[in-house]
Amino acid sequence: MRSATPERGSLPRICFISYRHLSRFAMTVLEEFASRATIEVVDGSFDAALDAARDRLRDNAADVFVSAGANATILRSALDAPVATIKLSGFDILMALFSARRISSRVGVVMYGECIPELDAIRELLNIEVAQYAYRTPDEARQCFELLGRDGYEVVVGSSIVVELAEQYGMQGRLAYSINAVRQGIEDAIELARVARLEAGRYDQLNGVLHNLQDAVLAVDRDNRVIAVNPPMEILLGRVKARILGQHMDDVEPALSLQSTLASGNQERGSVFRFAQRDWIANRTPIREHGETVGAAITLYDARNIQDADASLRSQQRRHPRSARNRFDNLIGASPAFERACATARRFARTDLTVLLSGESGVGKEQFAQAIHNESKRAAKPFVAINCAAFPEALLESELFGYDEGAFTGSRRGGKRGLFETAHTGTLFLDEIGDMPVSLQTRLLRVLQEREILRLGSAIPIPVDVRIIAATHQALPQLIASKQFRQDLYYRINTLQLALPTLRERWQDIELLANFLLRRSLERLDSHLDGKALVAHVLPQLQAYAWPGNIRELENICERMAVFFSQWEDPRRIAFADLRHDCPELFGTAADRSPSPGVKPAKPCDPQRARLGTPRDSVLEVLEACGGNRQMAAQQLGVSRATLWRWEKAATAGCIQEPP
Repeated sequence: MRSATPERGSLPRICFISYRHLSRFAMTVLEEFASRATIEVVDGSFDAALDAARDRLRDNAADVFVSAGANATILRSALDAPVATIKLSGFDILMALFSARRISSRVGVVMYGECIPELDAIRELLNIEVAQYAYRTPDEARQCFELLGRDGYEVVVGSSIVVELAEQYGMQGRLAYSINAVRQGIEDAIELARVARLEAGRYDQLNGVLHNLQDAVLAVDRDNRVIAVNPPMEILLGRVKARILGQHMDDVEPALSLQSTLASGNQERGSVFRFAQRDWIANRTPIREHGETVGAAITLYDARNIQDADASLRSQQRRHPRSARNRFDNLIGASPAFERACATARRFARTDLTVLLSGESGVGKEQFAQAIHNESKRAAKPFVAINCAAFPEALLESELFGYDEGAFTGSRRGGKRGLFETAHTGTLFLDEIGDMPVSLQTRLLRVLQEREILRLGSAIPIPVDVRIIAATHQALPQLIASKQFRQDLYYRINTLQLALPTLRERWQDIELLANFLLRRSLERLDSHLDGKALVAHVLPQLQAYAWPGNIRELENICERMAVFFSQWEDPRRIAFADLRHDCPELFGTAADRSPSPGVKPAKPCDPQRARLGTPRDSVLEVLEACGGNRQMAAQQLGVSRATLWRWEKAATAGCIQEPP
């Protein structure tokens, strides 16, 4: 029987499974719920009842089941669905016994599972002889009736199947259930269906979210049964969702078990394991409601995708930095040459003109470019840097100017904007501009003149507002003479020129820089040694060295010294003499280590003495020791070749005096 209602689709669907006597008895009660539920009545018991219930679940035809006695017990134990039970109360048994006593004073009571001890206490009050039996299978029930028939019992009280068997054995049966018990069972079924629909709605919403995730996700309820799974997890497990939902997780895939998460209620993130011949990163998360753990979820991330994304992100960040870290306050130095350079750079920062930074490799040209940007009115805008020597010509052109879709084979769909557009309203730092191909120099000159760019494959000019800071370690006039650099571009970028001093010219800053760099390197190695005290031991060697690699070389040597020093916990036991094996540069030049025939290695010169003045004999002696090699002599004295030339000229004229 199904109730007819115009809103049937929105009503709970109840399947009432019982033997025919209880079904017929309940008909009048079921009619009362026609407006509240769609109720289907199915006759059956034991295996037949279970098969009928499974058919309804497979066809998604029921939200909840209601039954009594043996059927209810079997359905609850075998189905992963809510089952409401028509409960047998003591009052119901009492009323059934009163009804049976009208027929005979000897009444048999046959119950599923176990007998009712309380009946033995009240049978004398009722003046009834009661014989109790219990059964668990149909065969056991028949055995009970054979015993009752042998003893001459004519009436039996029990469930629907008991009433049916009583008729088969020539006895009269009395149903033990009351109308109120049936009514309460239906009420319980409606409430279970309401709760089940709420949970199903949450699960549907959860599955809808999970369906759009690319990572493999699976969720279980508090009983560790699967309640949600998304397509990537279906593919990984090799089973469709219909065959996974409702299954115990240990039966689906023990390797992904969430039992420990359900038990502890703790989140587990970032565990790495091998599954299905691939590496995965797993997050196990408890699902809580009102502070109680009601389920758990596992999310699997493909380790290869994470590695690829991390590499791509770091690559993009490295190639296209968007901000400048350094400011003038961060730059380390107090020497006159350094302070003059900073003062000039600060003046340049107050303008919007193009700046050309020149100097040897490693003197800090990009750091000065960042400081100029951060001191300018464009400080809050993008700072974009590119090394012109790091890209082949074709790639450098697309990086600088961008391209439209279809500009060349393999071009990105939708095109790509170049660094000029990226740096719009900000600063573009062109490092090693002397290495830019001549063909691109022409395009760069046009951008500087017209303040607009053309993407590759496009004929539409795009206006740009960009300040240019260029840098080079090469002598651009010499490149112009050899036709390797355009003269007109040189005059365009050489509006403001700043030659950054070498470390040899700012030797007073070596101690400050070494203190900072060595301390930072020791901290990276988790060493607690005093970097300043260690620098004091090697300061003469640091100041005597010529530093052809400038600050970059100093940083590398400080890294090496940190590794050397960190092997000692007690600074008093450091064997400083062994440092010459790790840092041979500090203990003599290449000429000292492999002297040319007939050339006497020279001792390093005191830079303080070289700065104030050098005795005529000292300059000439160093030149003689170096075989007349002025480059080598300048390195020995810790000065530039120009300074050495002036000293040599003065020494020849007898003008160099001993410092006071």
